[in-house]
Amino acid sequence: MLTDILVPRNRWDLLAPYPRSTPTVTVIVTHFEQHHLLPRMALALRRQTLRPTQVILADDGSATEPDFKVQDVETLVVSQPDEGFRAAAIRNLAARNSTGEVLVFLDADTVPEHGYLKKMVRHISRCPDVLATGHRRHTSFAGLRDDEQPGAADALDEPRWLKDAYADTANLLHSDGRSFRFMIGAVLACRRELFLDIGGFDERFVGYGGEDWDLAYRAWNAGAVFVHEHEAVAWHDGPDWAGRDEDDEILDRQSARLASVIPEPSTRGAPLNGLISDALITVRSAGKFSDVVRTVHSLLRQTHRDLRVRLWPQDDRLTEIYEGVVQSAPWTEDQLRRARVLVDVYEPLPRSAVRRVVEALTVSDNGQVELIREEQLAGVAWSTRAIGRARRWSPRFTRGEILERAFGTDRLLVEAETDRTRTLDGFFSRWH
Repeated sequence: MLTDILVPRNRWDLLAPYPRSTPTVTVIVTHFEQHHLLPRMALALRRQTLRPTQVILADDGSATEPDFKVQDVETLVVSQPDEGFRAAAIRNLAARNSTGEVLVFLDADTVPEHGYLKKMVRHISRCPDVLATGHRRHTSFAGLRDDEQPGAADALDEPRWLKDAYADTANLLHSDGRSFRFMIGAVLACRRELFLDIGGFDERFVGYGGEDWDLAYRAWNAGAVFVHEHEAVAWHDGPDWAGRDEDDEILDRQSARLASVIPEPSTRGAPLNGLISDALITVRSAGKFSDVVRTVHSLLRQTHRDLRVRLWPQDDRLTEIYEGVVQSAPWTEDQLRRARVLVDVYEPLPRSAVRRVVEALTVSDNGQVELIREEQLAGVAWSTRAIGRARRWSPRFTRGEILERAFGTDRLLVEAETDRTRTLDGFFSRWH
C-alpha cells in the first residue's frame, strides 16, 4: 500500500520523515524508428534497482514492428498508425494498458541509470499529488556498447535555462504557475490515478513538442506537487533541442499551440476571446433584470481581460444583449481544467477586482478569496489548483479542510463604485 501524505502548497520537502513504500511501476517508453536503441533500453530497465512490474513500448507508427522484450518483466508493445508526431496519443494508449501504481515515462533515446526508478518514485510513493521530472543529461551513444552506461566524461552540455531553473527553485520546491515549463516528458513520472484525474495527455497535440508542458500545466492547475528528482539521471542520445540546427518554425508552431490552450499570461501573450480563458466567472445575481446587466457589464469592463462570463441561472431576457458574449451552458471539462481561477459574483465589481483576485490566488498560491464590498460578500473566488487537490482528497477531507490545510484563504476588500443611475440608458452612457 502506498503512503498518502497531504502537504501544503508545493512543500514536498515535508515528506522526508514519512516512510517510503515500494509501488508497482509501469514504464512507458515512447518510440519511433529507433530500433537500434531498444536493446540498450531493455538492458537498462532489466538492471534497475527497483524492478518495474511492467514495461510498455509505445510505438508511434514505425514502419517495422519493434522487437522489444525486457527479460523477466511483463512487456507489451502498443502501436498506432503513422499520422505524424503523436506522442500524446500513443502515451495515452500505453497508459490505458498499464497496471502499475506509478507511471514512468521515458523516450527510447533517453536511457535511465540503474537507480533511476527507485529515485524517481521517492516522493511519488509518499504523496499522491507529486508529478516528478528526472534529470535528463546529454551524451552520444556512438561507440558505447549496449550494456555500457555513459559517465560524466561523456556528457554534452545541459541546457543552461533548465539548470538555472532547477537551481533557482531548489529543484522545483519553489514552483509557481509557470514552472510547468521545467517538466520534461522524456523523464516524467506520477501515480496512475493522478494521470487519469488530469485527463492524460491532450491528443490535440500533433507535431513536435508541447504535450508534456500542457500536461504539467493542467497538473499544476489540479493541485499537483512539482518535484525535480535531481539524482534520477537518464541519458539522452544527442544534444538538447536548443543545440540542434532545426527550423524555428517548428518551435513557433509549438508556442502558438500552447498559447491556444494555456491561458497563463506569459504563455499566451495576449487575452484571447475564445472558450479557454484564465478566469471563469459565474454571475449568480438573482435580482432585478437591470441589476444583472450592471453586474455582467462590470465584468466585461475588467482590466483583467482573459476571462469568460457565465449566467446562472439562465435568464432569457438577457439573450438579446449577451448572446455570443456570455456563456449560459455549464463550464466544459476543458475550460475547468485550463482556467486558473473560478469566481462566483453576486453584484457589480470595480474594474480592478478580477485582476486583484487572480494575483491573490496565483502569486500567493492561496485556495480561496472572498471579495468584500461595503461589508457585504460581493463574490467568492477559488483557484482551480485548490479545487483539484480537494477533489482527489475528498474521501478523507472536505473542500474547506483542504483550503485551510493545504492552501489558505484570504479576504479582499474591493472599493465601491458610486452608481446613481436610475435606468440602464444612464448606466450605459456613464460607463461606456
